[in-house]
Amino acid sequence: MGLQRLIRIAMVLLLGFTLVACSSDDDPAYVERPVEDLYNSAMDALQAGEYEESARLFDEVERQHPYSVWASKAQLMAAYSYYQDNKYDDAINALDRFIQLHPGNRDVSYAYYLKALSYYEQISDVERDQKMTRLALESLTELERRFPESRYARDATLKADLARDHLAGKNMSIGRFYQRQGEYLAAINRFRSVIMDYQTTTHVPEALHRLVECYLALGIIDEAQATAAVLGHNYPGSDWYINSYALLTGIDMMPEEKQDSWISRIWKSII
Repeated sequence: MGLQRLIRIAMVLLLGFTLVACSSDDDPAYVERPVEDLYNSAMDALQAGEYEESARLFDEVERQHPYSVWASKAQLMAAYSYYQDNKYDDAINALDRFIQLHPGNRDVSYAYYLKALSYYEQISDVERDQKMTRLALESLTELERRFPESRYARDATLKADLARDHLAGKNMSIGRFYQRQGEYLAAINRFRSVIMDYQTTTHVPEALHRLVECYLALGIIDEAQATAAVLGHNYPGSDWYINSYALLTGIDMMPEEKQDSWISRIWKSII
């Protein structure tokens, strides 16, 4: 064997050893850990506020021990770690996976609740897009429907009411904008939506008053009277009724409910 060939072989072997050494430095060898050890380490990280690390370790529990009794618990705790770290998308994805894989798990109601919270805590000001509010309301309503006797149902009901109020507030904001622009028909559609879809919210009295204003602006006196009558009957002491009454009496008209008015029919169907 020639000297040059021996040198080339030696260089190839040296390069191979170097690459293996570099690879071992960058990628530590996989070592399986006992499930209790992994789970306890994850809990320690969670209690220390190290949410990213706790999520990683909980995920590792499932990866290393997918058929153990700890795997489903680790899935839910990983989702909780993501939630605590404000990584709501990761939390929701993990929760959807848990719900799909373990629909009969005793903790599945909590998974639905945590998913709803992940949407609810992303609700933005009424001037901005309300996608998260709608998703929160859908999730909270689903929790109420599926688990009406669960420990989370009452809080879900309260938060669902707040979400509805927020969506009604969004419609009111848009309606007032259209009204200021003189686009009364568009404004009326928004105020009607509040009355028909969010009748239990705090925005209904104002929505009725704004309808009175819009109808008067369009010269639709009968509808203005009927709407003011509904407002007065249901919210007799409110400032909104006082304002509506002043508008009508200021042009020598008294609020009078018309039985064939849409507002009368809608309100009777509501109550």
